Order: sequence, then C-alpha cells, then structure tokens
Amino acid sequence: MVESKGLVGFEFENWSQTYSCSPELFFLPRNVEELREIVLSAKANRKKVRIVGCGHSPSDLMCTNDYMVSLRYFNNVLKIDENRCLVKVEAGITLTELNCHLRNHNLALSILGSISEVTIGGAICTATHGSGIKFNVLSNYVQELELITSSGDCIKCSRSEKIDLFLSSLCGLGAIGIIINVTMKCEPSFLLYQSIYPSTLDEVLTELNDHIQSSDHFRFLWFPHTDYTSVWHTSRIYNKAITKPNKFESIYNWIIDYAIGYYSLEFCYWVSTFFPQLVPFINRLFFHILYNRNRERVDVSDNVFTFECLFRQYVNEWSIPRRYINASNIHAHFPVEVRFVKADDIYLSPAYGRDSCYINVIMYRPYGKHVDKDEYWNNYEQIMRECGGRPHWAKAHTVTAVDFVKMYPYFRAWALVRKRIDPLNMFGNAYLDRVFETFPPD
Repeated sequence: MVESKGLVGFEFENWSQTYSCSPELFFLPRNVEELREIVLSAKANRKKVRIVGCGHSPSDLMCTNDYMVSLRYFNNVLKIDENRCLVKVEAGITLTELNCHLRNHNLALSILGSISEVTIGGAICTATHGSGIKFNVLSNYVQELELITSSGDCIKCSRSEKIDLFLSSLCGLGAIGIIINVTMKCEPSFLLYQSIYPSTLDEVLTELNDHIQSSDHFRFLWFPHTDYTSVWHTSRIYNKAITKPNKFESIYNWIIDYAIGYYSLEFCYWVSTFFPQLVPFINRLFFHILYNRNRERVDVSDNVFTFECLFRQYVNEWSIPRRYINASNIHAHFPVEVRFVKADDIYLSPAYGRDSCYINVIMYRPYGKHVDKDEYWNNYEQIMRECGGRPHWAKAHTVTAVDFVKMYPYFRAWALVRKRIDPLNMFGNAYLDRVFETFPPD
C-alpha cells in the first residue's frame, strides 16, 4: 500500500520558524506514478494533500495535518531549446539548480526574486516577483505547465489550451492541483551592472519616475525612523567584465556584510527587544555602517538578483497600484523594501491588471525570539487596504474571500476553476479555509 511509503512522525517547520505542522504522513515520491498513487490514496481515505518545497514561505500556506508531499526528486531538466530560449523542468527543481543548468546553456531567467533556494513550482504558485517595471512576476514567463488533479489525471495547459486553468494555476496556491513540470521562457544569458548608493526618502519619492525608468531593475530600501534610503539600480550590460574582488576586498566585505551586517545586527536587535527605544538608533547606526557608501559590481544575472535576507523574521508584503506610492506613509521598525513590477493577466497575481509597487516590511526574530508585531502589522495592512493593495500570497496576511472578491476581478472565476478541478477540496488546508470561509454569495 502507498501509505506504507509515507514517513510517520515528520515535523515540518518553515525557515523563519513561524509556522509548523505534524502531517500524518510525509511522502517523497520519485516519479509521476508514485505521486499519482499518493493522490489516489488521499482520495480513497479522504485526506488533504499539500506540496512543500524548501519551506521559505513565511506563512502556513504549505501546512497540513494529513498528507505532506515533497517534490525533492522532481528536480530534473527535461528539455532545453537554446534557439527558442525555452526550458522544460520538473516542478521540484530549485531556482539555484535551474540557474546552474541554464548558465551551462548560455541562458538565464529574465527575473528572479530575492532568494533562489525555492522550488520553481512554489515560486509559480505564489507569483514570486523581482523588481523592474518592464518585467512581470516569474509566473508570467511560464509557457506551459502540467499538473495532477485530485482525480489523478495529468492535464497540460497553456495560453492556447485550457487557458482558464492555465491562468488559475499560474498563481494557484497549490489549490488547483500538483504542478509536475513547467516550460519557461528564458533569454540569452546576460551580465548585470549594479549600482548601490545612499540617498534620502524625499529625493527618491520626488524623482521616483526617473528612478524607475532609468534602469532595468530599480528598488530601494528605506530605514524607518530616518530619512535614509539605499538606492539600487541594476541593468543589463555587455561591455564590462565580471567584478572579482581581491583577497583583501573579500575579507573586508565579509566583515561588513556578515560579521557586522548579520551577527552584530542580530545581537543589537535582540537587545532592542528589551529596550525598544534603541531601534531608531540601531537603524541609523547600521545604515551608516552598511549602506552609507557607493558600491558597484558586475556579475552573472542570478548572482545579482538574489538578496541577503539575513536571519529569521516575520514578513508582510502587499502590492499597491504604482500611482499610490507617493501617498504611502509606513512607519516600520526595520528596513522596508520597495520594488516595482509590470502588470499581468494572471487571475490571482497581485500585479493583475496594473503596474504595481510591492512594499515589503519585516520584523526580525533575533536568535528565534518572538517579537510582537500585531499592532505594526494591523497599521500596515490598513494603509495597504486604503491604497487598493493586495497581499503577497506567500506572506502572512489577514485577508479573506470577502475582501479578495473586491481586490481581484477574476477571483470568483478562479474559485470556480478550483471547484471544477478539485471538487473534493483535496488540496485545501487551514490557510485556504481561512480565505474561503467568508466567501460571499453571488
């Protein structure tokens, strides 16, 4: 029986240690047939099934008390077409692994999020994004995907075949079916030139349109309780060599970025949990140590796209229409990251139908310590709602269906596709139950 292949007693905890669960059985299928057997077993035993990737989502989106399935062995590259810049991969491959394969074939993904230790399937299901007003969420670069439904059927879909299922699955939250492979549109490999320099919030907001248009991938970090910002301009470049720091520069960068920027910062924020009035001083101090200087580098694209997320943290992130960015007045305890994304037509993409500004706020958890965030989160979400915001699906939020039907023109259409493809609600969990328990009538 397939149940005998499941691991009993497995304990799951996400990377930030903010959510955990104890699935009844944990599976590591090695092929599609084994995965189908798990789905059919769940159907026969009326169990829920959730797919888990690398566990980086700072929410309970992947949690379940029934069957948890890892696609760790679904990490193969199935086909690469260098002439058409297409790659077909299994959904369990991490972006780190995929980037290495693409580099060997002189290809690259056009955009990446902050971290690459996530699976391609997980990144697609939550509409992972980078920054760049001419670039979409990662899901928008999918040309075709194949998934397993709650009936055990394998279905292919694309913009030319079953388009409603396709546009629902591109940000499907793992609730439509189990994505087993995807075909991604790439581009010829490229280098990125990155310029980072200090500025002020007033300057960035005053010249915001110029900033957004003057590089491929613009973003900035704001240090709350100050007017300081760190401005990041990143663009494709074809006439420079990769920057290779010498030994002395490497040692210096490690001291600044890790000895001070990681370990010392974590200790200081730990102290601030006892003396919160230190936070403004810490923000100012570490801005001057870490970000109050100009930095430049040239490197392969995936090395530049990724961003050091430091230590464990609570995270909340919303997308608002780009036109509202000047009206936002967010007071946060820790650096706020602001990024920009091109509009798309994916049913549940936070960038659906509008060029978007993503505002990411965090509360660090130094040494894993609990830090009260509720008042901050509530104030932040209130501001985001007033600006017409939509929460990032992989981040913690309090929004339910009664709000989502107003935020997303195709939310009801997505829900109907989900009900048609998964009438048993096999791929549901507590996260999705919270969303749908307030689903308003037509």
